[in-house]
Amino acid sequence: MRSRTRAAALALVALVLAACGGSAATLSPSPIPTRSQAATAAPPTAAPATEVPGSASPTVSPSPSPSGGVPAFDHVYVIVLENRSYSEIVGKSVAPYINSLVARYGLATNFYAETHPSEPNYIALTSGGLQGTNSDGTYNLTVPSIFDQVETAGRTWHVYAQDYPGNCYKGSLVAGGIDGPGAAGEYARKHNPAISYASISRDSARCANITALAGFDPGAANLEFIIPNQINDMHSSRTNDGDAFLAAFVPKIIDSPAFANSVLFITWDEGVVDGTPGGHIATVVAAPGMPPGSRFSGSANHYSILRTIELAWGMPFLGQAATASTLDFQW
Repeated sequence: MRSRTRAAALALVALVLAACGGSAATLSPSPIPTRSQAATAAPPTAAPATEVPGSASPTVSPSPSPSGGVPAFDHVYVIVLENRSYSEIVGKSVAPYINSLVARYGLATNFYAETHPSEPNYIALTSGGLQGTNSDGTYNLTVPSIFDQVETAGRTWHVYAQDYPGNCYKGSLVAGGIDGPGAAGEYARKHNPAISYASISRDSARCANITALAGFDPGAANLEFIIPNQINDMHSSRTNDGDAFLAAFVPKIIDSPAFANSVLFITWDEGVVDGTPGGHIATVVAAPGMPPGSRFSGSANHYSILRTIELAWGMPFLGQAATASTLDFQW
């Protein structure tokens, strides 16, 4: 009797499967994920927080405490020059003023740019990542930047871009007249990182923090970026033209009372193609009280400048700054 009942049940199952187009061999329960499988399952992919395809927001690490080796500077000045390798600057007679700063202050000797061409390196310096940039193009990035960090920390920032026409100018290139020290030249958007962040370029109040160089004030903001025009930054000129610009401009910083508890970084965007991603470049670091001829020989890049600033002011690390070296000088 029990065998006839079982046979009838099997026949009923077969009829149901036949009606559904299946067979008894294909009827098996779906596996239940184990706890470990569920933990490693990939979450849904979110849309990248930028208008540049393929880029991603940098990770923000927990806020560091100010490093015992990095002072809480009153002011940080960053000057970015163009297209020179370390070997074209350090010890060269065409750059006498720069080498006088190297002798008087400090130099990072093992410093490399992230990539070629210019613009992605400016983005790396200010956001902790390339953010999908791969050319000297027009970008509207919606990722966090050091400018956001500075404001969140209750500090201020300003960009002095030589020959910048003002009024939140978003064009790629414009020729200007004499604007502060050095020769007349062209303002290039690709060398002004602040304008590539949409939260700045689309906000007139924040855009007002970008002005021409003639109004430079070393005490105007905690973080000040100085972007020379394409003659004075060596992009479209000789090395000694850029050196002459620095000789006329840098004393406005280091001879100012605002420099008393501050630091100046002078770096380049990229070097020549030499088998490395962005080339070996010089980075001069100047602060009051540094032993003359100081050297930092550790591996470093633009993320190292960002990290050093973040450490000084106790701000979160952006992206690659979390793993970059700190520019560890005897301040």
